[in-house]
Amino acid sequence: MKNVLGTNVTLTLFGESHNEMIGATLDGICPGIKIDEEDIKIQLSKRRPQGKTETPRVENDNFKIISGVFNGHTTGAPLTILIENSNIKSKDYSKIQNIARPSHIDYVAYEKYHGYNDYRGGGHFSGRITAPIVAIGSILLKALKEKGIYIGTHILECAGVHDRKFKNIENDIKELSTKEYPVLDDIKDEITEKILEIASNNDSVGGILQSAITGLPVGLGEPWFTSVEGTIANAMFSIGGVKGIEFGAGFNFKNMTGSIANDNFYYDNNVVKTSTNNNGGVNGGITNGMPVVFNLAIKPTPSISIEQDTIDFVNKENTKLEITGRHDPAIIRRIAIVIDSMLAIVVCDMLATRYGNDFLK
Repeated sequence: MKNVLGTNVTLTLFGESHNEMIGATLDGICPGIKIDEEDIKIQLSKRRPQGKTETPRVENDNFKIISGVFNGHTTGAPLTILIENSNIKSKDYSKIQNIARPSHIDYVAYEKYHGYNDYRGGGHFSGRITAPIVAIGSILLKALKEKGIYIGTHILECAGVHDRKFKNIENDIKELSTKEYPVLDDIKDEITEKILEIASNNDSVGGILQSAITGLPVGLGEPWFTSVEGTIANAMFSIGGVKGIEFGAGFNFKNMTGSIANDNFYYDNNVVKTSTNNNGGVNGGITNGMPVVFNLAIKPTPSISIEQDTIDFVNKENTKLEITGRHDPAIIRRIAIVIDSMLAIVVCDMLATRYGNDFLK
């Protein structure tokens, strides 16, 4: 099982949803980055469930930094964070341990790991494992801001409700950083109402997130196998629930001609810019200095309390399943901070690859 992301700045994940602790190790990060534990708590709170539109499993996310930090700053050694699991109800899963929940990992995990995988709450494959990603990411998001690099994500669409697209992107990202609910327009109540309506029918809903990164220098990424788009996509598809990605105009390119799709270059006080950003800040796999902008498709939460057809993969027979337990009618709000945190790790790795590991110092 491979659990490492990155080349020069690497993230390693460990732990299971219903074990005592989960955690992450960040390696390759430079010494001297200030650690703000209050900021880590704030970022973790953005991932924590809130209200009836999300799971009743609420963890306190008590964390402990056990290596890589001394006198409030990174030392350059591997930085490891542990987070407690305390609100556990493993018995919810014992009755269905041999049943393949539709669109879940149960069946393929059983086959790949020969039945030795921890099935409780999804084990190592659970969305719970994103908590240490957020804890690590919060450190890097703050360090990147000090270098003028901003990362933000908002709900572009959910349950038929639409937010506006990014406009003045850096200002929009700064505004999003102050909000618990990641939307730019005043649509929180409308989205909440729609999700609750769907949840009342024991169903779930997905949506679209829009992410942006500003302040990146020209020249990050490589033209072939480690392009900016490919590197970001690899990290995004590592997050459960992400099923699609498009950069810039994305699939809307099918409706354009070259004269419309092309982003014309111009100088603005000796700074190269483009008049449009249909390519999402990337040319030939390499950053061009414009904001990197992309959309993510988030699938509906697969755990729903509606009877579904499935299989018992131990007894090899067809069966029915109606899932009980604690699940999110929609994960789209909670996943936004996970996206930002993962992006911070990817960006730091790309910067270290081009400029060396001391870039953030």
